[in-house]
Amino acid sequence: MNIVTLLPFIVLIGAMFLMTRSAKNKQRQAAQMRDSMQPGTGVRTIGGMYATVKEIRDDTVLLEVAPGTHALFAKNAVGAVLEADEFDRIVNATPDDLEIGKSVVPDDASSLTSDDSSSDDAKVDFAKSEADDDADDTAESGSKDAAATTDEKSGDVKRKGESGSE
Repeated sequence: MNIVTLLPFIVLIGAMFLMTRSAKNKQRQAAQMRDSMQPGTGVRTIGGMYATVKEIRDDTVLLEVAPGTHALFAKNAVGAVLEADEFDRIVNATPDDLEIGKSVVPDDASSLTSDDSSSDDAKVDFAKSEADDDADDTAESGSKDAAATTDEKSGDVKRKGESGSE
């Protein structure tokens, strides 16, 4: 056999070997991470829930998701074991730029508009005047009359584009 015919197969086998090797490394690292869990450790589940480890069993782990609230999870559901300071920062801290008690969203829209009278030309009046309303009514009735015709024999109203045969 020629080496050129075997080259694609060799490349394919090498790529498969590298992919399985990297997958095994990831599995090994995840197992080491789960083995590093101890009661009192902060974790994040694969669903994004932060909790504290209370008890570790063979295939499961008991997590305290809130004070006095416990949940049983599979060990594979633990996505990350967090450092104590990182867990405390995420769970217990508030962002520095958000002041507690200060309203972020206004209760009404009055604070979003300016009270400056010099910007009257920028304001738009959406109210209809009576003259505009009367003009709209006559335009609508005129267009209805133009679009509809009355059949003399039956008295039926027919629209343009409709055929007389039924």
